[in-house]
Amino acid sequence: MVTIRFLATGESYSSLHYQFRLGISTISLIVRDTCNAIWAELHKEFIPQPNRQKWLDIEEKFREVCQFPHCIGAVDGKHVRILKLQRSGSEFYNYKKYFSIVLMAIADVQYRFVAVDVGAYGRTNDSIVFKNSFMGRSVYNQNFDFPSPEPLPGTDAPPLPYILVADEAFKMSGNLLKPYASRGLDITKRTFNYRLTRARRMVECTFGLLVAKWRILTTSINLKVEMVDEVVKAAVVLHNFLRSKEPVIMEPIPEDSRMASITTFGPRSSVAVASMQDSFANYFRSDTGRVDWQDHYV
Repeated sequence: MVTIRFLATGESYSSLHYQFRLGISTISLIVRDTCNAIWAELHKEFIPQPNRQKWLDIEEKFREVCQFPHCIGAVDGKHVRILKLQRSGSEFYNYKKYFSIVLMAIADVQYRFVAVDVGAYGRTNDSIVFKNSFMGRSVYNQNFDFPSPEPLPGTDAPPLPYILVADEAFKMSGNLLKPYASRGLDITKRTFNYRLTRARRMVECTFGLLVAKWRILTTSINLKVEMVDEVVKAAVVLHNFLRSKEPVIMEPIPEDSRMASITTFGPRSSVAVASMQDSFANYFRSDTGRVDWQDHYV
C-alpha cells in the first residue's frame, strides 16, 4: 500500500512517514523492495519479448485505427525529472534545462508498452538513447523477430518491411521510418508525414496515460538514480497490467489529427531506406492506400 501510494501520488517519504506511522528508512526499503518485486513478477507476462505473431497482431490494430499498414509500433522517449545528483556534473542535464533520466519505449495502439529501456542520461538525445538500447540495437541489426516483408495491402508491388514509426530525431533504417524534413514538400510527402504522425502519436498518448496514473512521474524524483530506474520500471509494468484489466476501447482516429510541425533534420538515410519511405508515401496517395479526408489536413 505504501509503494502504490508513493507511485500514484508522488508524495515524499516524509509525508508517507506521517500517514503510515513508519520510519523514513523503513518506507525507503519497502518502496525499493516492492518496486523490484513488481518488475520481477510482472514484466515477463505484461511486457514480454514480442514474437512474430505479436508484431502481426499489433500491425492489424495500427492498420485498423491509424490506417497505417505494416506499422508494428511507435517509438519515442520521455524525460523523467530527477533532482540533481551529487558529483553528476551535466550528465543528467537535458535540453529542457532540468535533470532527468530517459524512458525509451515502443508502444502499440492500445496504449501499451511493447518494449522499454530505462535509465539513460538526460543529456543524451533520443536517437542515441535508442541506438544504444537493447531494443534499438535489435531494430537496427534486424534481430527482432519481425514478420517477413510483404506487399502493402491491395497491391502487387515489391514487398516492403514491417516498420516502427518515430519522429525526426531518430535515424531511419530498414525497419524504422521517420517523417520527411519539412522544407519544400510536395503533396505526396506532406501526406506521408501526416499519416505517419497519426500513428506516431500513439506512443505520446501512452506516455500521457502513464503519467496521469502514476503521479510520481510528474515530480522531481528525489532518489538515487538506480532507485529511480526501479520506480519507473514498476510504473511501466503496472501501466500494462492495468491496460490488460481495463482495456481502452479503440476507435479509428478522427479526421482532425493535424500534422505536427517538423523543423529539424535527422541523419542522412541510405538510398534503399529513402526509397522505402517513398514507396509508403506513394501508397498513401494511391487509390488503394489513400483515405478520403486526408487532403483536408495536408
